[in-house]
Formats: sequence, C-alpha cells, structure tokens
Amino acid sequence: MKDIILTDLINQQKVGRSQKFILSICLLLMIMDGYDIQAMAYAAPIIIDIWEVEKAMLGVVFSASLLGLFIGSLVLSSLSDRFGRRPILLFSTLAFSVLMLVTPHVHTIEQLAAMRLVTGIFLGGIMPNAMAYSAELVPYKYRIRTMMIISCGYTVGAMLGGAISAVLIPIGGWQAIFYFGGIIPLILFAIMFFKLPESLQFLSTHPKNDRSIIRNLKRFYPSLNLDENRKIFRNTAPEAKQSPLDLFRNKRAFFTSSIWIISVLNMISLYFLANWLPTLANQSGLSLNQSLLIGSTLLFGGTFGTLLMGFKIDKFGFYKVLLPIFVLAVASIAMIGYSVNHLNLLFVVVFLAGFTIVGGQPAINALSASFYPASLRTTGVGWSIGIARLGSVIGPLLGGYLSQSMSINHLFLVAAVPSLLVVGMLSIQAKYKQPAST
Repeated sequence: MKDIILTDLINQQKVGRSQKFILSICLLLMIMDGYDIQAMAYAAPIIIDIWEVEKAMLGVVFSASLLGLFIGSLVLSSLSDRFGRRPILLFSTLAFSVLMLVTPHVHTIEQLAAMRLVTGIFLGGIMPNAMAYSAELVPYKYRIRTMMIISCGYTVGAMLGGAISAVLIPIGGWQAIFYFGGIIPLILFAIMFFKLPESLQFLSTHPKNDRSIIRNLKRFYPSLNLDENRKIFRNTAPEAKQSPLDLFRNKRAFFTSSIWIISVLNMISLYFLANWLPTLANQSGLSLNQSLLIGSTLLFGGTFGTLLMGFKIDKFGFYKVLLPIFVLAVASIAMIGYSVNHLNLLFVVVFLAGFTIVGGQPAINALSASFYPASLRTTGVGWSIGIARLGSVIGPLLGGYLSQSMSINHLFLVAAVPSLLVVGMLSIQAKYKQPAST
C-alpha cells in the first residue's frame, strides 16, 4: 500500500467537476464581496441629498468600511490558519449578510459608519480565505492564474453593483442596494454549509484527518480508486509557525517593503476612484444613472484588464506588462477631470483607468505570490493584501477632503500622483529585487 504525497497528487491531476464547483463558490463569494464593499459608493449620492450631509462625512463612512477590511484581512486570515478555511468562510459570510440586511435601518451618519466598520471586518475575511482555498485546490501550474481569476470576482461584483443599483433604487431606494447585498450571500451560506469541504492542505497538517482527506480525494478524483487506509504525506518538511518577520529575512526585505508600498499606493488610487467617481460625476452635471454607469465602467475596465493581464504576464513577465500599464494609468486618471463635459470621452478614459488601476491590483497580488517560496506564500500574500488596505482607507478620506477645496480638473491630477510613484517603485523593484527560494 503506497502512501500519498498530497501536493504531488493534486499537481498531477486535472481540475475536476467537484473542484470547479468549489471554485465557482469562491468566485461568487468574491463577487458579493466586491458588490457589498462598493454598495456604499452607489448609495452615497442619494444619502447626501436625503440626509443633507457633507461629502467629507461620507468619506468617513467609506473609510470606516475599508478600515474594517484591513482589520478583517489580518485577523480572520490568521484565524483561518488555526481553525480552517471552511469555518471562517462560513462565519464571515453569515455575519456580513446579516449586517447588510440591518444597514438600511440606520438613521445617522455615525450609525452608518459604525455599521460599515463592522461589516467590513467580516468582508475582510472573504478575499484572503477564498484566494488561499482556491490556490490550494488546483495544480501548481494553475495557481497564479486561478488566484487572478478568483480575485477578478471582486471587481465583477463591484462593477455589477452599478447596474443592479440603477434597477433597484427606483424600486426600493438606497436601502434596496443593501437588502440585495444581504440576501444573495445568505443563499450562498446555505449552499456552502452543506456542500463546502475543508481545504485538503489545511486538513493535511493533522494526521487524524487522513480519512477525511481520502474521502474528499475520492470525491475529487473518482477514477483513482483510493484506499481509505492509505497514509497522507506532504512533500514538504513540517512547517514551523510563520512570522511576518520572515518576510524580511533571506534577502526578501527589499521586495517585501517595495510590494507593500506599491500595493498601498495603488489602493489609494483604486478606492479614491471607486468611491468618489459616481458622486463627483453626478455633481458635475451627469444624471444619477449616468453617474452609476461611470462607476460600473471603471470596474468593467478592471475586470477586462485582470483577465488580459493574466495571459500577457504568462507570456512576457510581470514587469514588461505592469510598467507600461501604470504609465497609462497616470495619463488616464489625469484626463478624467478634463473629460467630464465630453461624455463619450469620459467613458473611454474611465475604462482605461479601471483597466490599469483596478486590473493591476490582482496582478500585484500575483507578483507577490510568485516571489515568495511555498512556505511563506500565504503569509506574504495575506500581509500584502492587508497592508494594501491602508491605501483603501486613505483614498476615500483624501478624496472627501480634497474635493472640498479643489476643482475637478486639479483633483484628478493629484489623484494620478500615486500611480506615477508606482511606476517609479516598479522600475526600481525590477532592477534590484532578489529572486525567491523555491
């Protein structure tokens, strides 16, 4: 009776129907994650009018949600390594679903900010766990592409939010946006509760789980006829508890520092645009529906950019793709303010900004995943995503305060500066980064 080396077995098999079903669940979770985070941006123009509040106060609400994401990304990803992917995904999904359903019943900006902070914490548990689960499910050669596709669900959900909001608002007001964002994840939770198994890689860290692993392997690969009494081995040495400090050891300090800076800078631009474009477009004279479609166009460009970049990076490498992409980002963001009076041009420029900024973030995450060795990959990617959330908090606040004192032309010139800095950081990183050990 031959023992099973789990990672070798997964790497040698095709992705079957059961794995595709689980990947689709992870993708749907990411879509709802993106929708629910972006929901506030689509509700904001109406809340400003109905509640008669300053734009800067909505910036606080935006940033409260994203601060929650920052907390959740670090805390819940750590709990996942202790308790498993399945329970954290289930708990996070149930919690943010209920909180989304409660949100329409708040009556003040302070209550709304508090609700979005707590909701953001549980939404923050979705991305790192869904991406880690997906990466652990597929053969190594598909891992980066799979992570990019799954993370693309986030932008798809945020993009669909504009179109869905345009339909829902005339029916049920801004509250309907949040009701929809709570009901769909509740349905997903029910499916996950009965159908989602634990990650095999997580189960393999405990010998007592061998039979559970075999049962799931038989479900994934029925043609192998596996014996339930076979012993499971991993083809790596037993893993010590990883510390974030390990990201700075063995010539990794420069890459870790630079990828964190790049991620924060890009997230400042991404969340400034994602949260403020609908409101600023509306206040520049566009109708509410046109403003919502502008927000969706940004995210549609990001979805298209993520998928195209995945194939181009496979062919040309990260830096040959990302450097010209972020040069284009600088130009497209700077042009937004000068395009508001030319609707067709505005849609083109916003699409290009989304293609580069929104589409570039999954590529940055994939660059992080490709650099770190297997023993540090989850830690490296998780902390890169978590630290990047600082940028997602800064962006909306910066937009709220600058929009009070700057013309729209100058505002978007300033908004292009983080992407210019990303170009510089990527150029330095391409020249000086050290290769990772395998």
